[in-house]
Amino acid sequence: MVPNPTLGWERLQDVFYRKRAEYTMMWTDEVDLSEFIVTGAPYGGAIALVRDTSRPMSYRGPELRQKMILIYSNAGQLICNVPWDKGSIRGVGWNNNEQLVIVTEDGNVRLYHDFQGGFTQFSLGKEAEDHGVAECRFWGTGFVARLSNNRFVGISRYDEPRPRLLAEIGSTSVDLHGWNIAPPSYTLSRHVEVFVGINNTVNVIDSMESQDKYLQEGPFTHVAVSPNGALLVLYTSYGKIYVVSSDFSKKYSEYDTGTLESPSQVIWCANDCVAVAWENEIRLVGPGGGALSFYYDSRIALIPEADGIRIISNEKCEFLSKVPDVVAELFRIGSTAPSAILLDAVEQLEFKSPKADDNIQLIRSSLNEAVDACVKAASYEPERYWQKRLLKAALLGKSVLELYSSDEFVEMCETLRVLNAVRYYDVGILITYEQFIRLTPERLIDRLLSRQRYLLALRLSEYLQLPTDKIYIRWSCSKVKTSPDDDNTICKTIVNKLKGIPGVSYEEVARTAYDEGRSKLATQLLNYEHRAGRQVPLLLDMEEDEIALIKAVESGDPDLIYYVLLHLKGKYSLAQFFRLVNDKPVASAVVEQLARNEGPELLKDFYYQDDRRADSALVIYREALLLDDVHDRMDKLKLGTKIFQDSRDPYPDAKAMEDHAKLYEHHLGYEKDYKTAFVGLTVAETIKKLIKIGQGSKASKLKGEFKVPDKMFIFLKEGTYPVPKKT
Repeated sequence: MVPNPTLGWERLQDVFYRKRAEYTMMWTDEVDLSEFIVTGAPYGGAIALVRDTSRPMSYRGPELRQKMILIYSNAGQLICNVPWDKGSIRGVGWNNNEQLVIVTEDGNVRLYHDFQGGFTQFSLGKEAEDHGVAECRFWGTGFVARLSNNRFVGISRYDEPRPRLLAEIGSTSVDLHGWNIAPPSYTLSRHVEVFVGINNTVNVIDSMESQDKYLQEGPFTHVAVSPNGALLVLYTSYGKIYVVSSDFSKKYSEYDTGTLESPSQVIWCANDCVAVAWENEIRLVGPGGGALSFYYDSRIALIPEADGIRIISNEKCEFLSKVPDVVAELFRIGSTAPSAILLDAVEQLEFKSPKADDNIQLIRSSLNEAVDACVKAASYEPERYWQKRLLKAALLGKSVLELYSSDEFVEMCETLRVLNAVRYYDVGILITYEQFIRLTPERLIDRLLSRQRYLLALRLSEYLQLPTDKIYIRWSCSKVKTSPDDDNTICKTIVNKLKGIPGVSYEEVARTAYDEGRSKLATQLLNYEHRAGRQVPLLLDMEEDEIALIKAVESGDPDLIYYVLLHLKGKYSLAQFFRLVNDKPVASAVVEQLARNEGPELLKDFYYQDDRRADSALVIYREALLLDDVHDRMDKLKLGTKIFQDSRDPYPDAKAMEDHAKLYEHHLGYEKDYKTAFVGLTVAETIKKLIKIGQGSKASKLKGEFKVPDKMFIFLKEGTYPVPKKT
């Protein structure tokens, strides 16, 4: 039976909308949406169900007494359960990477990285802790929380969460109603803005100020910003809807719902119309004031998307969207559009009717546009039958054209195969072509990996010619976490799987093993990692310090060796540190250079530990020459002399240091006896000065002690020997 392409189309003013049943929910009687708060990840992502504590719930057995966050696919297939016992939940949302965000009443935030329970946690700060969180609004990269004192706290990035208090409302008599946010990408200030219904007006709050827009039609119980940030819908407590520009400069339409019952949700259906949901009714309100209603037997939940709305009920998952113009023109009854004629030509060709050629000739001048329209219309069709028919029509049209680039046609065929694979009920990612383009293929693969759909992710990556190393690594990490096999078996399995995969790194798998308490497996896996820069940091974390140092030395990377040595120096005592590097010549040489840069004390300790006494004495000698105090200088020189004397190996500088110390000792004695300066003079200068002040005997004694040649002494005595001047 040929599916009707216009099935489910409903006219709203001059455009069509269609509501397609995508899945029959697999959760059967396990879930009653009236008991849950429902939130969905963008781009057809997973659905989170959190029990609504404000509503009564039926008893479902002792196993469900524990509070759980339930994660389902769009087909109602359970992906995972997230146990929860960390306080009252005040906000549940998703980011663009399909990561669940939970905000508690005391201001703690949990960001779940995947569907295996891994998370990071941070706090919204003291203000949130003191006053408590009342509710939250989320966007793709952050959220805003309203506190119980009506202050707002914003987070703009999850990777670097920095809670920021927004401006105060600025009114003493505040009656706060509905509120919503405009993400930073849609505001002139490039910061998040909050639209708050206060009394009968709306205030716009950012990080700097709160602006009153001086409206009189309120109070506004629901506020919603369109996906492109250009429009704002305001829902009043008496059932009226106003659509205005986001800067409040224009009023586009108003609509009276005719009921005082407060809706459960007011959201945008793309940028085209407003959807208002009550307990069992959805009403679409168009820009001209027209309306279209859909009714249900049970409670429903709406999940907004960039190009439509996901409708979740107990029985099924549906997608409501505007029928694109290209599709409406093609399938409209009696359409004479070139694309419709081209599609009809395919049918005539199958019946071997000559009318097929007549159709082609009829649209010959616009055949190029007809082919493009068929390719584009195929992207909007969820039914595989019509995807094939439209692409077949495009194929027929382009076969007639002399010049036509097939790139777009081929790319569309590939993309539709990918979309059909992930839309399959067993996967349940309800993503449209437009959402796929925004999400990108790489991030779609990430979503499959979060669901542990490794084989499908691998097949799609190979089909789209994307790198596959990430898939193998994630599979290996999952194997480490879940496999009951022993370490040797797991290591062998992983190595066999990763062997020959370009760009793959064992470091992440080894780190996962270490985090899981399997240190032996982590060490085994690291032996297969060829890049020392990835091995060494994990080895240090595992406290395999000597192995890390050996690997760093073997790599020949001086920066890596420095990194390891600095880490070890801060961890061990100096004696332990030096013992660790003593039998490693390259490491010892680097430590010596490190000690030279750091200061004489470390260098002396290094030489002493290595039993290099002469080198240690030379350091003391150089240190002594830099001292200002003569007595300190003498003490240093004597210490260096003693170390030289204790050294087993003769050293030519030992006698020079000893003579230097003796000379200083003589200088101090001469200064005391003769009340004139001697310190700092050389031996020749000292002899010359002693002779000058009439102390020839002292000069002769000094000549003998320092073995000054007779000829030089005569020259000094006669004043003809040139004593070199100091520079």
